[in-house]
Amino acid sequence: MTVFLWILAGGLVMSAVALVGSVTLLLRPGTLEKLLRPMVAFAAGTLLGGALLHMLPGAIETMGSAPVVFLWVLAGFAVFFALEQFLHWHHCHHVYAEHRKPLTYLVLLGDGLHNLLGGFAVAGAFIADVRLGIGAWLAAAAHEVPQELGDFAVLVHGGWEKRRALLFNLLSALTFLVGGLLAYAASLSFAVTFLLPFAAGNFIYIAASDLVPEVKEDRDLRVNLLHFTCLVAGIALLYFLRVALEG
Repeated sequence: MTVFLWILAGGLVMSAVALVGSVTLLLRPGTLEKLLRPMVAFAAGTLLGGALLHMLPGAIETMGSAPVVFLWVLAGFAVFFALEQFLHWHHCHHVYAEHRKPLTYLVLLGDGLHNLLGGFAVAGAFIADVRLGIGAWLAAAAHEVPQELGDFAVLVHGGWEKRRALLFNLLSALTFLVGGLLAYAASLSFAVTFLLPFAAGNFIYIAASDLVPEVKEDRDLRVNLLHFTCLVAGIALLYFLRVALEG
């Protein structure tokens, strides 16, 4: 497959992940709540593994170990910090999150912008090296599943009709594909290697600021152990994926 086809297929499949929100219609809210948080911990591990085991080493290999690589990492971190600060938004990973109805539109707006930047970043990884792209895509996909489950639940809880909530969730997810295609088009005119460290900064921010705080304060030792195990499992998955791809 060409790089373009990898980006196109990855964008379409990632957008389809938004349909996972319909699972919330089949599960009791209490059951879904119990499943979401281990998934969030696992997603945090995959994002950290993708950033530190795939993207950052790839960026150093491509761009050298110059400070500019780490400046782009910080830029990626700062952009997502700004996104949350100015939109006053973050991913929802709780079924019973309290969102007034007007804020459901803010959830969709933030989700769309997040997916646009995510598509741009993952496509940059594919452009640099298909193996890096696969690792980045898997890490992003692991994050999208609990995010979409939570976002769909918030929309329905906010008063949206279920089919409408699923449709708009899908539309906001399609911005991932748009971001990927924009990155590919840009790569035809100039180098986009900066997207690798930029994406690493995105992933580190989401994992450390958005996901880990969701799962680190439970008072039940068994639950904390489960979350830690899921985090390590996510990192291990990306490590073994790197070994497999390099083999």
